[in-house]
Amino acid sequence: MDQIQFKREVLPLREELLFYAQRMLADKDESEDIIQEVFLKLWYMREELNHYNNVAALSMTITKHLCLNRLKVRQRTYEDVEDVTLISETPTPHYQLEQKDNLANVLRIIDRLPDLQQTVLRMKHIDGYEVEEIASLTGSTPDAVRMNLSRARRRVKEIFFKMQN
Repeated sequence: MDQIQFKREVLPLREELLFYAQRMLADKDESEDIIQEVFLKLWYMREELNHYNNVAALSMTITKHLCLNRLKVRQRTYEDVEDVTLISETPTPHYQLEQKDNLANVLRIIDRLPDLQQTVLRMKHIDGYEVEEIASLTGSTPDAVRMNLSRARRRVKEIFFKMQN
């Protein structure tokens, strides 16, 4: 891929990638840094970009991984600074058991969903894929993925609250 083709195909992705990074990091400056790094990586890979079917998906994946790495660093830094844990912040054994039971119930409910809804829900909320990535992987449209996600969430919520009552 030459410079002109790179400018035509990759640079227009900037706004979408920046929006995605800002959603993940909630920090505009860090998001800008991430996008700079994404474009730098893509520039160094420009000779191989023609071998990828979807450069936008590749760009989004690189952005996601860089953001996740930044969040891990942020978390480690936060843990290093916070040496003292207040007693009130420590979850009680009862609370921990309740959360574990709730999670087990939600996972059982997800297992009872129709296959497509189950797959889409797991890919979105457990594996961390974006709607466009799920659509690409399942051979569906983003609108169909959103519809199945909505139906699956609604069904999980209905069943879960019925179990609580």
